[in-house]
Amino acid sequence: MNGELSIIELFLGASLLVKLVMFILLMASVASWVIIFEKWLMLRRARANAKIFEERFWSGIDLVDLYRQLSKEVETLEGLPSIFTAGFGEFARLRKQEGADPMSIVEGAQRAMRVAMSREAERVESRVAFLATVGSTSPYIGLFGTVWGIMNSFRALGGSTQATLSMVAPGIAEALIATAMGLFAAIPAVIAYNRYSHSLDRIENQMETFNDEFSSLLQRQAYSR
Repeated sequence: MNGELSIIELFLGASLLVKLVMFILLMASVASWVIIFEKWLMLRRARANAKIFEERFWSGIDLVDLYRQLSKEVETLEGLPSIFTAGFGEFARLRKQEGADPMSIVEGAQRAMRVAMSREAERVESRVAFLATVGSTSPYIGLFGTVWGIMNSFRALGGSTQATLSMVAPGIAEALIATAMGLFAAIPAVIAYNRYSHSLDRIENQMETFNDEFSSLLQRQAYSR
């Protein structure tokens, strides 16, 4: 409890600029943790949904039936189901046209799937770059506050006829809190960014693999008409 009170007292005794630096770092840390938990839940849901969909897709179910089932919840579809409905919907639409070339049908479906993949990639990657920004800039922001606080401490020390440790220690302690807060904001953000970047790469590779496999199935169906 005493440690907490001393930190609060040091914060209140810091200069206005150092307080502003600490406030910015605190807000960056809070925003980072919100994004970290949000992305953790999103990636967990994405992996579960992808597993369930692949089991249904490769179970031998008729693709028309699967498309009809998923079309009822198209507004909430994410990941592989979204890519499937976009591709198969375009495939079915083009296939109904008289004299449609099989290759044109498949290419149209592939374009629709690429658009859906781009949307999904943009959705899952949203705000992850913020974690990288916090991780790379927070230590420097904290260091800036520390340097400024130490400059003020030595400026006050220079106007004194007798320099003692008790005179300069509180000012340096106030300044070092800024560096500590910068590291506190940066370390979780960097760890989460590296972890999530790896997970996002795996999800995007999974979507690309499904796109290739599904394109092959559509191509066989188009030429078998």
